Amino acid sequence: MGLARQAQAPVLRVESGDTIVIETMMHSHNQVVPGKTIDEIKKLRTDFPGRGSHTLTGPIYVNGAAPGDVLKIKLNRIVPGAYGTNFNVPGMFGQFPKDYPDGQVKFFYLDWERKEAEFLPGIIIPLKPFPGILAVARKEPGRYSSVPPGEFAGNMDIRDFTEGATLYVPVHVPGALVWTGDSHAAQGNGEVNLTALETSYKEMNVTVDVLKNMNIDFPRIETGKSWITMGFDQDLNKALDFAKAQTAKLLAEQRKISEDEAAKVMSTVSDCRISQVVNIKKGVHCLNPKNAQDKEDMERPTKETTQYYVSHAQSADLNKAMDDASRGMIQFLEKQKGIARLDAYGLASVAMDCRVGDSSGAEKNVHCLMPKNLWRASR
Repeated sequence: MGLARQAQAPVLRVESGDTIVIETMMHSHNQVVPGKTIDEIKKLRTDFPGRGSHTLTGPIYVNGAAPGDVLKIKLNRIVPGAYGTNFNVPGMFGQFPKDYPDGQVKFFYLDWERKEAEFLPGIIIPLKPFPGILAVARKEPGRYSSVPPGEFAGNMDIRDFTEGATLYVPVHVPGALVWTGDSHAAQGNGEVNLTALETSYKEMNVTVDVLKNMNIDFPRIETGKSWITMGFDQDLNKALDFAKAQTAKLLAEQRKISEDEAAKVMSTVSDCRISQVVNIKKGVHCLNPKNAQDKEDMERPTKETTQYYVSHAQSADLNKAMDDASRGMIQFLEKQKGIARLDAYGLASVAMDCRVGDSSGAEKNVHCLMPKNLWRASR
């Protein structure tokens, strides 16, 4: 659980251009099931120190893939299982473990016909499934944690990586060795309490292609509207700097300009979000629109709007700005919306959208948004 072995024999061998249908498991080898208590879930972690809850499917060997190539993986179709869960492990992990020495687990029926789940009576989460982990093997042989993401992709937790999107990832070992797991039905930007709306997949349908003529040094994602660049580090400031550098490379390639010029363009076209803050290495991803007239919602409000409840924080340290802005939203949900504290923490994890605002000066800004349209009359 939560460990991958590069030496493990492939479970499947495929050719470039093949389409693969994958079934994935719930956390802890399908032991996180309705009726399981948070104490039992915590014990699954403490009984196996150093091992995480991820249960991974793979590896898949792609014939012809070699170090220096790029593997293109397109998500064609995702069908989640019947239920999902969100939990925070008492006093462990998450963004605020010291603030939440108590924990809870919630289980949800996933209404795939409506593509939604009821988080609390009258609070409905739209389902947008994506693999929290999709990875190739690392360069280093041996056994390693599935928790931190990196140049091999892995536990990116980028919620925009949904059906129809494509991952481009550098190949580091022969056959690439593709892994997936940590299947999500929905997630907020930040994933603050440790978990998203976690689930398993009855079907994850992907097509793999080996690209011999693409030269990238870090993963990228392509969606219908955007190219997504990313950065990971234990320090959010460094993760943002890395994402900015990757974005400059992308824009320089696309616009045939220098990376210095591209860095200046970035401030007007790119839209950066906090992917997650709970995977040892925190993540920032930037959406770069393919068409200036077809951008994602780039709003960065500092107070409530007609569409969003908003919390905003500013600091020279992006880690502090993120802590303050997300804590502000959780407290708003408790005090103004009357949601119990652990439910507020969980709702923020599955639905809050934390966006990086102006960071050109000494102060960095984080804007955490909560869509008002989640609140509906109970069915």
